Amino acid sequence: MKIIVDAMGGDNAPQAPVMGAIQAVKEYGVNIILVGKSEEILKVLADNGISDLPAGVEVAYASEVVEMCDDPATAFRRKKDSSLTVGLNLLKSGAGDAFVSAGSTGALLSAATLVAKRIKGIRRAALAPVVPTGNGGAVLIDCGANAECPPEYLLQFAFMGSYYAEKVMGRPNPKVGLLNIGAEPSKGTALQTTVYPMLEAAGEAGRINFVGNVEAREAVEGAVDVIVSDGYSGNIFLKTMEGTGLYLAREIKRMFKKNLITKLAALLVSGGLRDFKRTLDSGEVGGTALLGISKPVIKAHGSSDARAIQNAIAKTREFIDSGMIQSITDNIDLMRLDAPAATAEKE
Repeated sequence: MKIIVDAMGGDNAPQAPVMGAIQAVKEYGVNIILVGKSEEILKVLADNGISDLPAGVEVAYASEVVEMCDDPATAFRRKKDSSLTVGLNLLKSGAGDAFVSAGSTGALLSAATLVAKRIKGIRRAALAPVVPTGNGGAVLIDCGANAECPPEYLLQFAFMGSYYAEKVMGRPNPKVGLLNIGAEPSKGTALQTTVYPMLEAAGEAGRINFVGNVEAREAVEGAVDVIVSDGYSGNIFLKTMEGTGLYLAREIKRMFKKNLITKLAALLVSGGLRDFKRTLDSGEVGGTALLGISKPVIKAHGSSDARAIQNAIAKTREFIDSGMIQSITDNIDLMRLDAPAATAEKE
């Protein structure tokens, strides 16, 4: 298995992508192509006491970098020799099995769509992070790639999220819920009330396990395995969860530092606190799959350190092995508004 890593993408590049990739080679036995400025990549290795490229690691030269301030829709076109563009072209040509980047989300989405291409029949690719919930995590799709969505986008998101929960997360017959302001089918904007019967019909046909609308509170408590949303609402949901998690972690820390007794109490529950903190840590999650692209593309958090990049590569390996893309391809006819009246079961 060979994974292409954008060595110049992210706030901590090239240090984090390079060292995260080196550790992934040691831990997982994968092969890595580091894409970026060779001299900077080699300097990172030298600074960390590595004089030669380790076995399983190669470098593909790219002279340019897509910066966070660049226009995401056009940056990869203007910078044809950027690590992002070169890396995705390597993926397209078959030089590697997947591409990982902590660079600009918008640029990655645009470039992946136009270089690696969407799966035929998929209207839009979607970002699908696994968010911490009471049932061990749920797929949130979409979380920001598509701010405005017609009903067919959400219909396809539901299928893709369901396949991801089943094949990557190991959830048999995953529960799919439509993020909304109430449980009743009549709740929500025109988008939610229009897509609800489509999802209901897919559920009745046995193609997905649609359980109806789900409010944000119930979603966090673990009512569903897949949370379907337009990118605008999904991004607000995700950022609210992140902010709430940071607030809770800060307040718990402050509470335990109050006096000697509370500090002693903190020692008694330190293991549980570490586990709780880990569920809120984007570095532990590693990366977010860009679902709907014809080849595996994983977006790591922009602030990823080496550990987060290593975890993103681990997530990428799971994604490759899952057969996720083939599942979408095989079932694309069931994901259209004019899907056959079906008898066919969800694969």
